Amino acid sequence: MLDARTVAENLDEIRRSLGRRSDAAGQTLDGLTELARRRIELITATEQLQARRNTANQEMTQLAKGADKAAFQVRREELKTLSDEVKRLESQLNELLAEMEQRLLLVPNLPHESVPDGHGSEENPVVRIWGEKPNYDFEPKPHWDLGAALKILDFERAAKISGARFSVLYGQGARLERAICHFMLDLHTCEHGYLEVYPPYMVKASALRGTGQLPKFEEDLFKTQRNDPADTAALYLIPTAEVPLTNLHAEEILEAAQLPLAYTAYTPCFRSEAGSYGKDVRGLIRQHQFDKVELVRFVAPEDAEAQLELLTGHAEVVLQRLGLHYRVVSLCAGDLGNSATKTYDLEVWLPSQQAYREISSCSWFTDYQARRAQIRYRPQPKAKPKFVHTLNGSGLAIGRTWVAIAEQYQNADGTITVPEPLRSFMGTDRIVAREGL
Repeated sequence: MLDARTVAENLDEIRRSLGRRSDAAGQTLDGLTELARRRIELITATEQLQARRNTANQEMTQLAKGADKAAFQVRREELKTLSDEVKRLESQLNELLAEMEQRLLLVPNLPHESVPDGHGSEENPVVRIWGEKPNYDFEPKPHWDLGAALKILDFERAAKISGARFSVLYGQGARLERAICHFMLDLHTCEHGYLEVYPPYMVKASALRGTGQLPKFEEDLFKTQRNDPADTAALYLIPTAEVPLTNLHAEEILEAAQLPLAYTAYTPCFRSEAGSYGKDVRGLIRQHQFDKVELVRFVAPEDAEAQLELLTGHAEVVLQRLGLHYRVVSLCAGDLGNSATKTYDLEVWLPSQQAYREISSCSWFTDYQARRAQIRYRPQPKAKPKFVHTLNGSGLAIGRTWVAIAEQYQNADGTITVPEPLRSFMGTDRIVAREGL
């Protein structure tokens, strides 16, 4: 969330910045102009009345020492009237500030000055490319055909159990999922210095509000229903571990010496995929339930831009160690997520589609999330607290990594070569067809 005072005092400049995202983003400020004007008027009127009240209070104190009881009584009544008026204006100001906050919850973050202009993903510039596209002397198959032939991937039985956009993994397919997770967590904890966390998979609305999913993106979430009708505090299934990890320090004040804080977690993620009908209908790319290893960092504002480069590099190492060809793009202003000020997407190559597909988004949020979740730190001991900056990224999406391995490492006979870092866990260097049903 943007700072209310900053918005009120710099409306035109902020509107122009949001306009880099889209006209609709700039329009989220509509109505705030009048609220900002009323805010200044109320603050001015309240301060003037408070000054008059303070003067009247001092005069009444002097009159109380004298014999003019009538004058004292008049001043006392005047002070009561002033106090009542101050309370009334303060109440109006609090109501107005609450309304401004509700409106600000829908306002996106400002794009960083280094973010390129553009309206959509087709305008995202490529920052770098790693590795070479694999070459085959056969027609590469999509992962859903490979998985079905090897009897390690099953969508039909998943649909029977849960409906569309779910999957079942068997045998070496399931083991590959665990191997990828195991490899990522070991890499990020042992080499990159992240603290592993096992967080809840269900969270309060306040946690989703803190990271920016609520109130704007509620349709993308799965919401639970309590058995007790009197208990209205429903919990939401997490769309990403970003939500519980970021909210670990909600309403806390950290010390500068504690920063940066770095957490990683494996969790399943649950998304309704609202508005994505017809997209990626087949395969594992867009599922209602998928696994992910998340990276979250809490940093001092002056270190945040460099920390984004560091976090992005940590995600890239996963792909490099696994030998998967990918590229990094910088999201243009029109393609940025609502809460991000700057984002790099890692896009892995899928031979069957002859296209790069997102496998990780690494984002810097400035104090946008920290302000919503009230996460602060003291730059110096006993100093006034300031908001931290938060960053996160997938390190990586496990299902999409599974897809990339299956497709980039496929062989002419339909088997899949296991990347070297995963072989000790897998107990084999090749995935072959499973026997049985």
